[in-house]
Amino acid sequence: MRRWMLLVAAVAACQWVCAAETPAAREGDFVLRNFKFQSGETLPEVRIHYHAFGKPGKDNTVLVMHGTGGSGASLIRPEFSGELFGPGQLLDASRYFIVLPDDIGHGKSSKPSDGLHAKFPHYGYNDMVEAEYRLLTEGFGVKHARLIMGTSMGCMHTWLWGEQHAEFMDALMPLACLPEQISGRNRVWRKVAADAIRNDPTWNGGEYKTQPAGLRTAIGMLWLVGSNPPLRQKEAPTFARANAVIDDYIATSLPHDDANDLIYQLESSYDYNPGPNLEKIRAPLFAVNSADDLVNPPELGILEKEIKRVPHGKAVVIPYSEHTRGHGSHTIAVLWKQYLQELLRSSDH
Repeated sequence: MRRWMLLVAAVAACQWVCAAETPAAREGDFVLRNFKFQSGETLPEVRIHYHAFGKPGKDNTVLVMHGTGGSGASLIRPEFSGELFGPGQLLDASRYFIVLPDDIGHGKSSKPSDGLHAKFPHYGYNDMVEAEYRLLTEGFGVKHARLIMGTSMGCMHTWLWGEQHAEFMDALMPLACLPEQISGRNRVWRKVAADAIRNDPTWNGGEYKTQPAGLRTAIGMLWLVGSNPPLRQKEAPTFARANAVIDDYIATSLPHDDANDLIYQLESSYDYNPGPNLEKIRAPLFAVNSADDLVNPPELGILEKEIKRVPHGKAVVIPYSEHTRGHGSHTIAVLWKQYLQELLRSSDH
């Protein structure tokens, strides 16, 4: 443990100084024609927006998937892309073709707030994975990927990728999730947030004129689960400061959020259940969680139990430290990139 703490402290000390400048990404859109959702609903066009680094080559594609409410752009930041995509780094963009999609319902991809509101098809994680797969194969002509990885929601997609496209990738790295159906506290906080919006009279079946007041409660729930208790206590050490912090967080988030979009994002996990098919995963897989993750607490013992069913699976729970950020640790690459290095080395052909 002491060795781990010293390593993290040393690397974190130079995190902002040592992180290489992230190379420029290019943005684009890929349109899926006549997309049929698992629900049976269809849309004539589904737009998938993406950021891409580097150039496609033989087996050099890396797919990186974001979390609930995020976007590909949300991972282009010093502590993530700045630690991974720069010259000489593990996912050097001069060697790898790195694709960061905005999933269905997120970012600049097709979503309810584009105009259909609550009439938008009720998408699930399997629809998102299908769109990601078609983006790579049809949009970029990729036949095989070097690495599939993701954070939070993207972490869950990574497990599904390993089951549904077992021969497509050399390696898998799910960050901050569990390989089983959404349940317990993880399900309840999502339901509380969605219900706060849907039960607000001004929601009006999704045809509101201004954002429902229930959106404030939903955003507050996101604040509660997004980090660890010591950091939240440090941010809000007094009664008055706690009130100010959450009010400021909500006020900052409200202009960028939409109630229908958020309901769909939270409820899209309804079809996530990789548990029955973990033995189908063939590629080397390294799962990483953190000890202070309120969404996926290690006390449940689920990751440690289920990883034994993955033929080439490994798992680690990063110990709590002053550098971890609860569920948000998935975006702090300095905390887990040593495991990415191990995974890339062990899966190299």
